[in-house]
Amino acid sequence: MAGEGGSGGSGGGGGGGARDMDALQGVRSIVLKPSESVDEGRFTRIAGADFNNAGLGLSGLLASLASTGFQASNLGDAVDVVNQMLEWRLSHEKPREDCDEAELDPTYRESVKCKIFLGFTSNLVSSGIRDVVRFLVQHHMVDVIVTTAGGVEEDLIKCLAPTYRGDFSLPGMLLRSKGLNRIGNLLVPNDNYCKFENWIMPIFDQMLQEQSRENVWTPSKVIGCLGKEINDENIRLMNGEAIHANPRKTGIIVLGGGLPKHHICNANMFRNGADFAVYINTAQEFDGSDSGAQPDEAVSWGKIKGSAKPVKVHCDATIAFPLLVAATFARKLHDSSIVFAPLAILRSAVEAYIVQ
Repeated sequence: MAGEGGSGGSGGGGGGGARDMDALQGVRSIVLKPSESVDEGRFTRIAGADFNNAGLGLSGLLASLASTGFQASNLGDAVDVVNQMLEWRLSHEKPREDCDEAELDPTYRESVKCKIFLGFTSNLVSSGIRDVVRFLVQHHMVDVIVTTAGGVEEDLIKCLAPTYRGDFSLPGMLLRSKGLNRIGNLLVPNDNYCKFENWIMPIFDQMLQEQSRENVWTPSKVIGCLGKEINDENIRLMNGEAIHANPRKTGIIVLGGGLPKHHICNANMFRNGADFAVYINTAQEFDGSDSGAQPDEAVSWGKIKGSAKPVKVHCDATIAFPLLVAATFARKLHDSSIVFAPLAILRSAVEAYIVQ
């Protein structure tokens, strides 16, 4: 009996060892699962900027974004999309069967560019992004701008007095006692609004007199009167900008969300969607907000074409947008890469040495 029991125990131990080996092999097959070969034609290797390269420059840094990963890659993709907007010409497309003779002219087709819609929230006008937008408008690089009334107001106020950098943690009661209004980490003295009121009230008084003799003022006409450079722009006309863009393609760049994002996307719905789209904001979609909605939600509404490759960059626009403009609009304008100041200084020194 004892011998049989011992024999049985030994056999049981052997079976347990086999089971352990099977279990180990099972774990190995799970943990050490073999990979399929990666198609490097489809996937980009992750690699960051090489700061050992003295000639990296800003252009090299911007070029490295796409391969950096996370939101840097999204920003790199956004750079590609905006450059596609800027490079597109009607001559890149096959002529439509129903197009007229003028549309077949090669010179005309090469002159037709993508119509670009730029939208941004008013807080960005309070920030230094205002100067980036001014650059784009100054050089006629965007075709349609959509912002809120607050954006117009902040723009005018900055013409009268400056905004200052503060801190996100400055106590509200202290600032109130000093007549300083806080927008994030920006400080706007209350005197700025007083100057704005002193400037605008006489204009409003004059407009009231004109209204009693002529037509009623509309918000767009008020903006036209105040800005002197802004024509009669309203939502109806903006919709027309999208509808009558054909045969041009349209591209949208939206900083933040809310009203500007909604109206730009909605206008492009009237032409069955924009061809290019870039969103830059930190809003999330889990609450069903328009601001947080991903570009693919706009595709479902016909606001962005299904054939488009839209990009959303989850980032503060004050960080992402200047980099985006540097790698696209500014680079195109200057027709050369923007370099870091130290590299420019080094280049100047070398050139001076050669001259000597």
